[in-house]
Amino acid sequence: MVHILAAVAWPYANGPRHIGHVSGFGVPSDVFARYQRMAGNDVLMVSGTDEHGTPILVQAEREGVSPQELADRYNQVIVEDLHGLGLSYDLFTRTTTRNHYAVAQELFRTVHRNGYLVTRTALGAISPSTGRTLPDRYIEGTCPICGYDGARGDQCDNCGNQLDAIDLRNPHSRINGETPVFVETEHFFLDLPALADALGSWLGTRTDWRPNVLKFALNLLDDVRPRAMTRDIDWGIPVPLPGWEENQGKRLYVWFDAVIGYLSASIEWARRTGDPDAWRAWWCDPAALSYYFMGKDNITFHAQIWPAELLASAGRGARGGTPGEYGVLNLPTEVVSSEFLTMEGRKFSSSRSVVIPVRDVLERYGPDPLRYFIAAAGPETQDTDFTWSEFVRRNNDELVGTWGNLVNRTASMIARNFGAIPAAGPLTDADHELLGRSRDAFGLVGEHLGRHRLRQAVGSALRVAADANQYLSQQAPWKETDRERQGTILHVAAQVVADSNRLLAPFLPHGAQRVHEALGGTGVFTDQPEIREVADLDGGPGYPVITGDYDRTTSWSSRPVVPGTPVAAPTPVFTKLAPSVVDEELARLG
Repeated sequence: MVHILAAVAWPYANGPRHIGHVSGFGVPSDVFARYQRMAGNDVLMVSGTDEHGTPILVQAEREGVSPQELADRYNQVIVEDLHGLGLSYDLFTRTTTRNHYAVAQELFRTVHRNGYLVTRTALGAISPSTGRTLPDRYIEGTCPICGYDGARGDQCDNCGNQLDAIDLRNPHSRINGETPVFVETEHFFLDLPALADALGSWLGTRTDWRPNVLKFALNLLDDVRPRAMTRDIDWGIPVPLPGWEENQGKRLYVWFDAVIGYLSASIEWARRTGDPDAWRAWWCDPAALSYYFMGKDNITFHAQIWPAELLASAGRGARGGTPGEYGVLNLPTEVVSSEFLTMEGRKFSSSRSVVIPVRDVLERYGPDPLRYFIAAAGPETQDTDFTWSEFVRRNNDELVGTWGNLVNRTASMIARNFGAIPAAGPLTDADHELLGRSRDAFGLVGEHLGRHRLRQAVGSALRVAADANQYLSQQAPWKETDRERQGTILHVAAQVVADSNRLLAPFLPHGAQRVHEALGGTGVFTDQPEIREVADLDGGPGYPVITGDYDRTTSWSSRPVVPGTPVAAPTPVFTKLAPSVVDEELARLG
């Protein structure tokens, strides 16, 4: 058994999440976590809502509420949506808990004590109309290196270079289009140059990452510079040092806030289990593995900033130092970054109403079609376009036409001819061949899932179902006059359905329960997450979390079906979508 941390990007709590978001951080992480649990490993899957920073202030001002009220509202919405999607978090929490404040501040003090946080004066961007600090990511302009018109104040997505907002040509605010004013201000900077050698040595060992992620991460080393870890803002975590704590206008920046949530959420989870040190098995044991899931716009955070903070807290940079209260913390095993999902040829944009909220898809079609589409056609290693026509086609042809068809025809023939799963008689070469392919698929699909190849994994699993459909067509049990042979064919088909259900359970956990019941199964096939209202562990206001007990998860192996298990006439396990769905959804988009 291996301890595996599934660290999932923190969705920002300034509005509902759309399907582009969950295609990057949501479904891929959950498929991986569910597979690893089935394989017998001890998984800790954590995340939460990111609730600090200027975007929250801006949105709260637009809606006429306080930042906390806004964060509370969208935390609830996001929790409900991710729960509805079936994401099996051990803990999905938030960054406004007192536990998170304490963990972030302790790590800040450790990095500062080791000498990797230094003060310097810099030019900060200010909104002329509000006097509010503008975060780097809220400033756009022309990249001074490649000339790309649309670079952000911290990074150019076109050439991959890190930037400072002051370097942009024709900078403007994404909030209201005005030109920012740059003023001198004092901040704490993470001394990345003092950590560059350690970062480079670590990245040099990461040879099995997705090539695009590793290349991007290595390119970051070409332009290593100190990065500000505080901001002029009054909404966030106070700077935990004498002379700074009382300054209501200085707070920790998101680069020293949200990424630490992986650690703080793990600590909160452990505290809630009654074993406050339980988190250390995933963070301090060198044999433990950790996988970070996100979209490609977050590679900088997870391949440079967060590893640098971990190295600094352990005293493993050029300045030396000693570990703090949390000890030496594991660096990421892999940064699993997905590319972008576009929609009908356009970039997702809430401000331009080019968006498909997760909740709308769940309410109209349920979680299975969306989870299947993301797994089978998501932006795994390249940008991918979501179209409603392709969504309907994949649902109808693959999810319903191949997998659902196999389940329903097998259960129907068993119910009609035997009423229960029949025993197998002598097996033919065709029987052995199909059963062998079904058993072998666990190794193949598992290998793909372990390497985050969801497309290949779900494709290989679905091929087993396609082979079983072909087997039934060739063997034609409805024509078989030898009752023993008819029973054998349907026994083999039932076995392959049961195997395929395990193979597809990480992708389709809701449908897996219905398939389990269609073959006469009782009880819970695979555990689902739940929403619980909890009290803040340190006296703050309560909040909802996603959590769950996943001990009843089925195993990643073929298990013999039991002859005599009653099977009733089934109802369809998946729903075919009408062609009109395409026009209806396009009309909603205007």
